[in-house]
Amino acid sequence: MADIDIGKAPPNSAVLPFYATGAGAFWILCFLLFISTDALSQHYFNPHLLAIVHTAALGWGTMIIFGAAHQLLPVVCERDLFSPVIASLCWYTLTGGTAILVFSFWTFTTGWLMISGGSLVVFSALTYFINALLTSRICRHYSVVRLFIVTSATWLMFTVTVGLLMTINLSYPFFTKNHLDILKLHAHAGLAGWFLQLITGVSSKLVPMFLLGKSAKEKLLLYACVLQNAGLLLFLTESYFGSITSARILLYAALVAAGVVCWFLYLYDTFRNRVRKKTDIQMKQTFVALLCLAVAIAMIPVVVNARGYHWTVLYGTFAFMGWITGIILGKTFKTLPFIVWNGHYKSLSGKVKVPLPKHLYSEPMVQWQFRIFIIALLFLATAILMNNVIVFRIASGLWLILSTLYFVNVMKVLLHKTKILS
Repeated sequence: MADIDIGKAPPNSAVLPFYATGAGAFWILCFLLFISTDALSQHYFNPHLLAIVHTAALGWGTMIIFGAAHQLLPVVCERDLFSPVIASLCWYTLTGGTAILVFSFWTFTTGWLMISGGSLVVFSALTYFINALLTSRICRHYSVVRLFIVTSATWLMFTVTVGLLMTINLSYPFFTKNHLDILKLHAHAGLAGWFLQLITGVSSKLVPMFLLGKSAKEKLLLYACVLQNAGLLLFLTESYFGSITSARILLYAALVAAGVVCWFLYLYDTFRNRVRKKTDIQMKQTFVALLCLAVAIAMIPVVVNARGYHWTVLYGTFAFMGWITGIILGKTFKTLPFIVWNGHYKSLSGKVKVPLPKHLYSEPMVQWQFRIFIIALLFLATAILMNNVIVFRIASGLWLILSTLYFVNVMKVLLHKTKILS
């Protein structure tokens, strides 16, 4: 990470709360899974599953990504973050909005409470969009990574706005289309618009940095951006304004998949040209997460044509618990220790002997985290396919253990005290 301009990094107060809250939300997510043995065996529109999904999407995935993005924006754009104050406001509103929404879904309390939670989430997305846009507006060098960050922020605004309209529609119906049909559009705008494009952009910056590799094929990233946006736009437009067929859904999914392939080819070229030949456990976890994304995409034809809802739930499981969770687990201990280390030792480095970033967390816990992640994901997928309560209980127990290890390790980093080595 030597090429990070740490002089331009935002204050830790604008970044670290996202990591702390995200780690707590991950534990809550796994606890909700543990106490809801029947949530994944029912139709995907049920109160407990809605609460679990929004805990995963907002409290876990978006929370951690916001923290990482606020740290990375100055690196990509080579200038200070536009406003650390706005970043802090983003954390307050996302935390409050997510807590209200999850409680509202769990108890299925529609009306002003659910609408208030959705409004806070929209305001949080707006503050992030403003920071991302104004930080990148005068970017010194054009970058496809910058383009991904801006487009993903735009898709996030669209996703949460549609979500807010859906919470209003539950109490004051005004949609002319079926609520469940709009729910599918809302979910895929978040997955393929917000998460996929942000992760594509950020990983295209971080993976070469961590592998000490470089690819000259940046056009692959541009192709990825065009294809992912084209496929998603066509799918959403025809689904809402027309009567889309299964064949057209698969065509638009193929466009997005082609964009993912371009991104994978870029990462593979970076991996092939890397200087650091040894692959650490965090990068292995990242590669497993990318494999989960490939599995989720390969399942789309089955989801489109199969009857029943368990294939849809399994598809969401590989997307949220396999891909997004795997990416975060793999990247947290590559980024968070450096951020905390920079706050403690930037002024001391080179003057006295200080710990390295890797000394701020427990490496054995990260290794166990990786092993349990694979086993827990396989058990969860098996439980969904078999619709077996006992297997689901084992799977959710493993996820709870995994989230506890992750939470403890994150807190170990965040609570680190400055110390000089003898």
